[in-house]
Formats: sequence, structure tokens, C-alpha cells
Amino acid sequence: MRLIATVIAASLAFAAPIAAWAAEPQRIVSIGGSITEILYALGEDERIAAVDTTSLYPPEALAEKPNVGYMRQLSAEGVLSLSPDLILMDEGAGPKPAVNLLDAAGVAVTHVPTGYTVDDLDRKVRLVADAVGKGPEGAAMAETIRADLARLEAQLAPVPVRKKVLFILSLVDGRPNAAGTGTGADAVIRLAGAENVFGAIEGYKTLSTEALAALQPDAILMVTRAGSPDIDPFSIPALAATPAGRSGTVIRMDALHLLGFGPRTPGAVRDLAARLYSELDLAGPGTDGR
Repeated sequence: MRLIATVIAASLAFAAPIAAWAAEPQRIVSIGGSITEILYALGEDERIAAVDTTSLYPPEALAEKPNVGYMRQLSAEGVLSLSPDLILMDEGAGPKPAVNLLDAAGVAVTHVPTGYTVDDLDRKVRLVADAVGKGPEGAAMAETIRADLARLEAQLAPVPVRKKVLFILSLVDGRPNAAGTGTGADAVIRLAGAENVFGAIEGYKTLSTEALAALQPDAILMVTRAGSPDIDPFSIPALAATPAGRSGTVIRMDALHLLGFGPRTPGAVRDLAARLYSELDLAGPGTDGR
């Protein structure tokens, strides 16, 4: 009897890790570039069954994984055809009918909030990590991100005059579409120790010539995307006449790197701050010039 009890105890001890492994999702569909980045940073890329077209980093995500299309134009049937046991979905995913079908399909779905604060980023990382059974690793990642951003904030504290920055998403009929408050661009500008000159307006708005002349930014911030030509903001006379135009200060950064709000965010913010305040030594962990 003692031998039988010993065998049973050993079998249970061996079976427990297997059961725990089996309970974790093994086919994850990742919908949202920052979600995919978090999964790769956690070392969970082998469990990713598919990604969406915003999953541009790391490059192998889109190159090697099946693609469910653009996150705002999902096909529920296309996602479900991949037999996922977990769908991690950015809250901006759509269209709504497709999202409703996925929610009702009987597959585990975790809606990941976007958000543009340090707290929002902390919650996002922890939520994704918890969903795939990597809670402790996610907590450590979130704490590292928060510490890196706090360190940068302390380094920027002595700056006497904050640079004024205008983020231009695109030009529409020769007029810039600029980022106001409540946007990812506004958040990274503030985290980088600068002032968003369009911060009194909410969301993205197209600016008139008169409005441009009044803003007087010290720097223009723009994003680059693969396959898209760079736009010259100083082809607009009103911008050419600003301090940014007179100094020719245009900062261009990769769109997902700058606005993704994922594991690389401390590096992106530090990169932006270093370009704005070149007189400061802002070297530190997480710096990434992509």
C-alpha cells in the first residue's frame, strides 16, 4: 500500500505541470501591434498562431505568421479559421459586428485597452502577460518600463524651457493634420519633456494657415512608414516661418516605435527627448533609435 501511495503521489506531481501547461493558450491570435510586441518580449512568439497587419515589430512577426488583415477591418470567420484558443484584441479593433461574433464564438477573448499614460501601459503589459500565463514576467516588464520612464523624467527635470512641438500626422490639401490632447503623439511629447503646441485641442484636427502661424513650434514631429514618402512640412509657408522652419528642425521617427505604447516606449521617448535636448546626456537603458 505504501508503494502504491508513493507511485500515485509521484504521478500526480508529474501530471501537475503538464496540466498547467495544457491549460495555457497554445494558439494565440494577436490583434494589435503593441500586443504582438509584448508577446515577443515575453518570449511567447511560438504560441502566436496569427497576427494583424499592424504587427510590424519585430519584423519576423508579419513575415512568418499568418495574417488576419487590418485590425479595424477584421473578418470573424478568417480569425476563427485559425482555430485559436485565445484572441488578444486591441480595443480599437473592428468592425463591431466582427468583434461581436468573435466574442460570441466560445473562444477566450481578451480586449486590451489602448490608453496613453504610464499607468495604461503598465496595465496593458500586465493584462497581456496574465492572459498567457506569464504574470510574474509581465509584472517585471511593467516595473522596468515604469522605472525607465521615471529615470528619464528625473533627467529632464533641470530643463529650464520646454521645447514646443507640433506633431503632424499628414498633409491634407496642403494643410497639416495635427495631434491634440488625448492622442498617442501628445502623450509621447509630454513624456519627452516637451510641450504640445496643439495640446489645447482634443484629438486630430486639420489646421488653417492662421492657426499654424499662431502656434510657433520649435520642432515638427512626424512619423515614417514603410513605402510612404517623406513629406516636407516646410513647403507650407506658414510653417516655414515658425522657429522650427527657420532652424529646419524636423524629427522623423518610425510610427509603431513612437506611437505603439509597448515594451519599446521608454526607448522611443528617450530617443525623442535626446533629439529635442541634444545638450543633455540622456543615455540610459531602453534607448532604441529605430
